[in-house]
Amino acid sequence: MRFEAFIPAALLLSALSAPALGQDAQAPQAPESATASGNTDVTALVKKAESGDVTAQFTVGKMYDKGDGVEQNYAEALKWYGKAAEQGDNKALTNLGFMYADGRGVKQNYATAAKWYRKAADKGDLVAQSNLAVLYAEGRGVKKNLAEAAKLYRAAAEQGSAHAQNKLGLMYAKGEGVKQDDVEAVKWFRKSAEQGYAEGEHDLAVMYEEGRGIERDYAEAVKWYKRAGDQDYTYSLNNLGWLYASGKGVPKDRSEAVKFFKRAKEASVRANMR
Repeated sequence: MRFEAFIPAALLLSALSAPALGQDAQAPQAPESATASGNTDVTALVKKAESGDVTAQFTVGKMYDKGDGVEQNYAEALKWYGKAAEQGDNKALTNLGFMYADGRGVKQNYATAAKWYRKAADKGDLVAQSNLAVLYAEGRGVKKNLAEAAKLYRAAAEQGSAHAQNKLGLMYAKGEGVKQDDVEAVKWFRKSAEQGYAEGEHDLAVMYEEGRGIERDYAEAVKWYKRAGDQDYTYSLNNLGWLYASGKGVPKDRSEAVKFFKRAKEASVRANMR
């Protein structure tokens, strides 16, 4: 369950809403990558890339991808990532997958994205593992397979990806691709939350509020909601409003509740403008 709409402040004390786990929408991660210095000698770097230097090829691709020192050109970025990927560069493989998944410099093609992600994922790239998991979870470019998505999220989570840790926690919480297990969900949410990942903080708070996989503790729920709320996480701000409205984990306070509802609405507006 989750909030589908904000409740007007006027109705604040006449209705209560259940806490909500983070959004189901799977969000691919932007690949990690090196950034070229603004002082880089572009001509010399391109010559080095043309000679077959894989690091230079990746860096030139990144420069065109981000418009760093050159005019942004996704087609050129795709070309140089491709050259580096052909030599097995992990970051290039992942970035190439991202370009196809996002339709940057090329027609969007999830099947091709999956192919490049798989090459990088099999070599242990945690971003590729997470992004390939998204494709399996949604059935984009590959046959939908929640068990495979969970396997890939686990591989990335065990390498320390806060994003993957949270997604794996959600799969345990919902019994998707794995046997439903709230205790395991709490474990992975906590790992994610302790890295400061807003969705992990929120979902851990929900488990404390609902007493799922852990003893119910409204004060702990408030603590983790506030941490996520400090990052403008809309659902946490909204849930804090309900906790203040009902006096759970905090003194009952209508004015504080209204404040959090307003912050949630403002955060939602900002998110929709991005």
